[in-house]
Formats: sequence, structure tokens, C-alpha cells
Amino acid sequence: MANNFDLQEQEQLEELKHFWSKWGTPITWVLVVVMGSFAAWNGYRLWQSRQAQQATALVEAVELAAQSGDMARVEQAYGDLKSGYGGTTQAAQAGLLAAKALADAGNWDAAKGVLGWVAEKSSDEGYVALAKLRLAGVLIEQKDYDGALAQLSGSMPAEFAATVADRKGDVLALQGKNQQAIAEYRRAYQAFGPGVEYRRLVEAKLNALGAQVDTVAAASGNAGSTQ
Repeated sequence: MANNFDLQEQEQLEELKHFWSKWGTPITWVLVVVMGSFAAWNGYRLWQSRQAQQATALVEAVELAAQSGDMARVEQAYGDLKSGYGGTTQAAQAGLLAAKALADAGNWDAAKGVLGWVAEKSSDEGYVALAKLRLAGVLIEQKDYDGALAQLSGSMPAEFAATVADRKGDVLALQGKNQQAIAEYRRAYQAFGPGVEYRRLVEAKLNALGAQVDTVAAASGNAGSTQ
């Protein structure tokens, strides 16, 4: 019995040796690739986490500098963030913060540059829309009305429709195109809805141009009945 058991073990061992001599190298390479991919994925996730932490720290630096009124530090911190972590959401977020601080300080050209970068480079459509709206505001301050309208004329997320129409109305009113401005304010008034406080400001703009709220409502109703 012992001899039979030894023979079976030897046969199994020989089969294992034969199997490993044939498949050992391919199996080893598969394991190397799998383990390497796993290590690479873990390394990438760790790198992403560190990138996000470092970018967040720079966002905080931009915010603190803005609160203290240190515009040089605002530009420096944002420049570091943009150059090192330009592809992150934090870069767009910090850009909006930096641009507001620069605009509040009267540095319109610097604010315009930052907002232009966010509008062009951000992968988040919400940040892009905000950047374009604020860039239009900067261009209005610089009396570049055509440039402002260009920023407002592209594709925007639906939730920004009311704000875009209101800002277009502002530009057109400044250009003396009152009827076109009224049309945009009407769109904004209807889009904001009754529960939005800002609607009252749009109403005041319409009144200033000689358009009443009931006129807006009637125009909306007529438009609906003709469709």
C-alpha cells in the first residue's frame, strides 16, 4: 500500500512539473501584470488624493488672502494652483474666488484674465457658466458691451437661463436697445418664477424701461395661445 501511495505521489508530482514547465511562465506573467495593475491603481488613487489635498490647501490660501485684501498673495496662490493643479475642480473654484477679490479691488484686467481661464479650461459646466456670467459683468464695467454679449450667447445650462437673460437685458439697455432689453428682461422675469426675490429687481428694470409687469404676463399668455 505504501508503495502504491508513493507511486501516486510521484505521478502527481511529475504531472505538476509537466504542467508548470508548460504553463508556469505565462501564469507568472499574468500574475505580474495583475499585481502591477493593482499597485498602479492604488498608486494613482493615492496620487489623486494628495493632489486634491494640496489643491484644497491652495484654495484656502486664495480665500484667506482675499479676506485680508492681499491681492499679490491672491494672484500668487492662484497662480500656483493653476500651474500645479489646473485640471482640478478646486482650480475653477479658486478662480472664481480670486476673480471676485480682484474685481472688488478694481483690478478688472486681472479678474478678466482669471475668469477667461476658468471659462475656457474648467471641465465643470456650472463653473464655466458662472465664469462667463461674471466675465460679462467685468466686460460691462469696461464698457465692452459686444464682448459681454458674446460671453452670454453661447450654450449655458438650463438653470442659468434666467440669470443670463437678465444680464443680456442689462447689456442691451446700456447700448440703448430698449426693446431688445425688455424682451430679455421678460424672459428673465418669467424664468425666475414667483418665489424668487430677484424677480422684483427685474420688475424694476422693466418699469424703468416703460414695461409693466401685467404687460409681461399678457405677452406670455399671448405667446402661449399662439403655439
